[in-house]
Amino acid sequence: MGSEELNKNLLQHQNPSEEDEESLRKRVWEESKKLWIVAGPAIFNRFSTFGIMVVAQSFIGHIGSTELAAYALVMTVLVRFANGILLGMASALETLCGQAYGAKQYEMLGVYLQRSWIVIFLTSILLLPIYIFTKPILVALGQDENIAQVAGSISIWSIGIVFAFSASFTCQMFLQAQSKNKIIAYLAAVSISIHVFMSWLLTVRFKFGLNGAMTSILLAYWIPNLGQLVFIMTKCPDTWKGFSFLAFKDLWPVIKLSLSSGAMLCLEIWYNTVLILLTGNMENAEISIDALAICLNINGWEMMIALGFFAAASVRVSNELGRGSSKAAKFSIVITVLTSFSIGFVLFLIFLFLKGRLAYIFTPNPDVANAVGDLSPLLSFSILMNSVQPVLSGVSVGAGWQSVVAYVNIGCYYLIGIPIGVVLGNILHLQVKGVWIGMLFGTFVQTIMLITITFKTDWDKQVEIARNRVNKWAVVENDESNNT
Repeated sequence: MGSEELNKNLLQHQNPSEEDEESLRKRVWEESKKLWIVAGPAIFNRFSTFGIMVVAQSFIGHIGSTELAAYALVMTVLVRFANGILLGMASALETLCGQAYGAKQYEMLGVYLQRSWIVIFLTSILLLPIYIFTKPILVALGQDENIAQVAGSISIWSIGIVFAFSASFTCQMFLQAQSKNKIIAYLAAVSISIHVFMSWLLTVRFKFGLNGAMTSILLAYWIPNLGQLVFIMTKCPDTWKGFSFLAFKDLWPVIKLSLSSGAMLCLEIWYNTVLILLTGNMENAEISIDALAICLNINGWEMMIALGFFAAASVRVSNELGRGSSKAAKFSIVITVLTSFSIGFVLFLIFLFLKGRLAYIFTPNPDVANAVGDLSPLLSFSILMNSVQPVLSGVSVGAGWQSVVAYVNIGCYYLIGIPIGVVLGNILHLQVKGVWIGMLFGTFVQTIMLITITFKTDWDKQVEIARNRVNKWAVVENDESNNT
């Protein structure tokens, strides 16, 4: 009793500022735990998924420079094209499932998942002609014919990757909304381990070349997909009630949100694709493409961290808006941005020091490595800015602002970034450096605009919008269930 009275007296005489500081520290700690529950597995999963492409690129780069350039074109143009569309459309689930889960409308999540499967699978079918006619498309865009020939073979293999995206992205969004994405990380670890071994076995040991590398990629993508589907159907009893005919009803609202989500991310992901294409007509095109592709891959590794925080920001904001807490939503944004930026700043310093040394992981060509070294300062600044911008995009997804951010992306990337890149790269003859500077400037302007939008938003109104969305769609689900 004496110790309890002493503690009580100490608390009574505690300085109010100390109480506030202790309360803030506790809030930061609690929010950080919630943040990392989502961000940790998401970052690891994205590292592993991105690593599949990079591991394959490392093996293909030692087959030949033409094969490396062709692989870079397919992955950064065609596969990124599909990735932008499908990931963007699947991100509608982050808004819908996240807000519904926060509002405790658990039964709606499974229906949203099935509706998204329908929309995205049909979209994947519509994309097939691009992969079937890759060679003439690339030649028409001015690419080297030898590179286009090899790229045509790789693109046929990539059809399996497109359909893997359809299953993977939707399942991930469904699980992330419930903070059940540890299973995604476990499956990703198994997948990347198998991929490294199979890539060595098929390309080095048995000398199957490109066919061996692409076979390994397909296995690496489909193994975790099967695991995710089994987990959803057996370990999510509250949110997965089995297949339902409701999935075929009221598809239009899902389609509209999917289209706006797709437009938002497509415009962002395709940005790097356009920049790769701009290097195709420059002097030493093969070296230019290889150098920029390597830089984008290195940048992509860091981007996986930011995209992990993208997922965390989306989940935390959507959950809190669905729960009805605008203050918690705003606080989660601050913690997520500061955490991501801190990590990005450390990586900025590291890559500024390393310069072009990492290029030899991807290619033995000293000319390409030197070109990467020349781009390293721009790469470092890009890494720094990318530690903030994707997080703010995640906030927009959590709140359902995809259409607004799509317009921001059009203006910043396609009306500012690309024109500047064309002028600096072609007219002022800065070559790849000019293209990269254009990309940096476009990203910088976009980041400033997203910060402004986020800062000026009325978050109490966003809570009301989220509540109306969830209640409206919940009534539809309940009415349909009662009628059946």
